[in-house]
Amino acid sequence: MRHSLSAGALVLGVSGCASIFNGQTQPVTIRSEPDGAAVSVSNRAGETIHSGTAPVTLTLKRGAGYFKAETYKVVLTKPGYADRDVTITSTLSGWYVGNILFGGLIGLLAVDPITGGMYTFPESVTGTLESQGPRRPAPTRWSSCRPRA
Repeated sequence: MRHSLSAGALVLGVSGCASIFNGQTQPVTIRSEPDGAAVSVSNRAGETIHSGTAPVTLTLKRGAGYFKAETYKVVLTKPGYADRDVTITSTLSGWYVGNILFGGLIGLLAVDPITGGMYTFPESVTGTLESQGPRRPAPTRWSSCRPRA
């Protein structure tokens, strides 16, 4: 029993709390309003990592390098609608603070910053597309008037 507790403390001490609880990747659902828009997702380096149709759930990498969060640009397109760009940005995970509480200096300065486990994304993003359908001209004040006889 003592050995199990010691081993557990050692693992927490030499690893990152956020990396243990969050991992290096996270599923994120991308939706469009209306459904069925074409989706193109690019990472911060501009590499297209996915092309498909919304809704879709992708497993995204959290980190892009040492102390560098990954960001993603989502482009939604659908005939009859204006294109919509959505940026997926991360925030600092609460588990990263666990390194301070549990004394994980290696996790704080090395493991979590390298793996990206210190970051978290929203569970889903939705892009609302604006219709570009045919527009009727605004009625003029005199358009319905007829000359009197």
